[in-house]
Amino acid sequence: MSVTQDQIMAELRKVALPGGSNLVEADLVRALTLRQGAVSFVIEAPDAATAQAWGQVESQAKAVLEALDGVEKVSIVMTAHGPSAPKPAPAAGSEPPSLKIGRHPTPQQGKQGVPGVKHIIAIASGKGGVGKSTVSANLAVALARQGRKVGLLDADIYGPSQPRMMGVNKRPASPDGQTIEPLHAHGVTLMSIGFMIPDGEAVVWRGPMLMGAMQQMLGQVAWGELDVLLIDMPPGTGDVQLTLGQKTELTGALVVSTPQDVALIDARRGISMFEKLKVPVLGLIENMSTYVCPNCGHEDHIFGHGGVAQEADKLGVPLLAELPLAIEARLAGDNGTPVAAGDSPLAAPYMALAQRLVESGVA
Repeated sequence: MSVTQDQIMAELRKVALPGGSNLVEADLVRALTLRQGAVSFVIEAPDAATAQAWGQVESQAKAVLEALDGVEKVSIVMTAHGPSAPKPAPAAGSEPPSLKIGRHPTPQQGKQGVPGVKHIIAIASGKGGVGKSTVSANLAVALARQGRKVGLLDADIYGPSQPRMMGVNKRPASPDGQTIEPLHAHGVTLMSIGFMIPDGEAVVWRGPMLMGAMQQMLGQVAWGELDVLLIDMPPGTGDVQLTLGQKTELTGALVVSTPQDVALIDARRGISMFEKLKVPVLGLIENMSTYVCPNCGHEDHIFGHGGVAQEADKLGVPLLAELPLAIEARLAGDNGTPVAAGDSPLAAPYMALAQRLVESGVA
């Protein structure tokens, strides 16, 4: 007997939360997948402390689903949507001042790191539309699931994607008007210009303002102690890339491309830029490498196959991953829970990529 998602959700309504609600009513179930009797999903707790206290909630959810006919395996990931300990509200009349992002850069001598951050990795592409932001979000979550302390900076000033992909979008606090407190989701510390501007509002800045904004988001954000900070770069080889390459002590860069020639042409330009800036290219990632039809199982290489591997071989750098094209990954990103947060087969290549970076000592 096969089980349906409606049956799964009906059972999860029986899992009570402290305060009288349940998992479904509280809208805490994310990335639910059901495949051949295997059920996997994410419980998105409001903060890390709550997630730790909800062990019984997770156990109850697993028990009610395992009792269903047709369910053979249940995998649950508990993540925290916010910081572990909310700070007390300010007293009346003492609201934290708002910190304005976007200014001319301040003078700086040479390349600098970020206090408390061990490694900084730029994730780049020569052109847009190759899934760089999707790779960045999923890699950040995969590294966090492997126990790393991870930050993710959305450096695409004109087109920030991470607020949507990571499922959090509110204005960060600045208690002293100088330091920005980042947001948190799926175990990742986050900062994006998208948190600082109204939804849908365009950013119309010239180069100096862009450089000043990047300087603020690196140096004035309270990143804390991190094993690795991933920077989701904008496409191309413009002001943001040059500023980061010249002013930030980068551990290296990951270059994302799809297999077809038109994408590889632009990827080569990005690689050339990093070489000129003396930033090591840690490896290439082939995204949208293959597509498997969910109905018939037929595998197709819509954008060609192997082009990035050949390019990596020419450059003498590793091909770090071949990531599939799948509607599940797109839906997960649109819904604010990256596919790497769950246990579906699509999470596996991101977990393997994260493990490879950890083992190589750059994350």
